[in-house]
Amino acid sequence: QVQLVESGGGLVQPGGSLRLSCAASRSIASIYFMGWYRRAPGKQRELVAQITSGFSSNYADFVKGRFAISRDNAKNTVYLQMNGLKPEDTAVYYCNAVVNGQYNWGQGTQVTVSS
Repeated sequence: QVQLVESGGGLVQPGGSLRLSCAASRSIASIYFMGWYRRAPGKQRELVAQITSGFSSNYADFVKGRFAISRDNAKNTVYLQMNGLKPEDTAVYYCNAVVNGQYNWGQGTQVTVSS
């Protein structure tokens, strides 16, 4: 398994940007799926973006063109660059790694988009 620690959340105005980081406790080079999910108040957790070990990525429709996921295997870190933030992007953002079919989660980082 793997421990994940997110950082980079905070309060930002609409239209602003944030970059989230997810640091893993061990090498992520062999972890096929790594991703970002979010849970907004009163809603279920939902997939935001995912990236494979081959650097293929996919995005939820609601973030396409605004968010970008990347991974740096040398630093054991996954990033989520978020641009054009909207109030509806307010949520706790969680990093995820699928290892041997099991989902590993970080503790989450709060993102609040408000003027």
